[in-house]
Amino acid sequence: MKHKARQVALSPAMTVEEFDNGYWYATEIRSFATTLGISGVSGLRKDELEDLIRGFLRTGKLDPVPARSTPVSGTRDSDHGITRRRRVVNYTNDRATKDFLEQERARLSPGQRQKSGARYRLNRWREEQVLAGEPITYGDLAKKYVELSDVEGAFPQARSGRYVNFLSDFLRCEQNMSMEDAISAWHEVKVLDCPKTYASWKKLSIARGNAEGKEHLGGGC
Repeated sequence: MKHKARQVALSPAMTVEEFDNGYWYATEIRSFATTLGISGVSGLRKDELEDLIRGFLRTGKLDPVPARSTPVSGTRDSDHGITRRRRVVNYTNDRATKDFLEQERARLSPGQRQKSGARYRLNRWREEQVLAGEPITYGDLAKKYVELSDVEGAFPQARSGRYVNFLSDFLRCEQNMSMEDAISAWHEVKVLDCPKTYASWKKLSIARGNAEGKEHLGGGC
């Protein structure tokens, strides 16, 4: 299996496969989304824009932009001091807010370990509640965080987190290799015309069959 370095540029004429086989920075995605006529680009996450772009490449039409709650102007919740009773009004992922959630998680569930993906899903849950007009407090957020952290097994991988997913799969399968090896492998596969997955890198490494691969790759997954 042989892959070439990425040469495809973002274009309305590209295929979904070409789009997914590339690695596009947020600035590139936002600029391309604006070119396609997607509205409210600045208020959408990168993964939301990517889904809208995939829809356009697949059908030639723009899907409705995900609904968003109206941004609240003024000071952040954390500027007033985060407490369990404070309503979630102007949430920010700053250090004070993260520290509060971790402290509450430790208080509510002593000994509970951080769970990969729990914070991401907590943010999506919070957005859904606010959009639906449901009043929630930071105490509610902390309880939901504990609940998500208690879920058994790994969460389904979010497509938008390809870097995190790659490192997780690499380190799980290549137990004799280090984080530095994983990051190096990511940079290798990131620029190639192929899915940005551990499986792609593994196939590439086996096909290459070099001495390093034979010595260090092991059985893999």
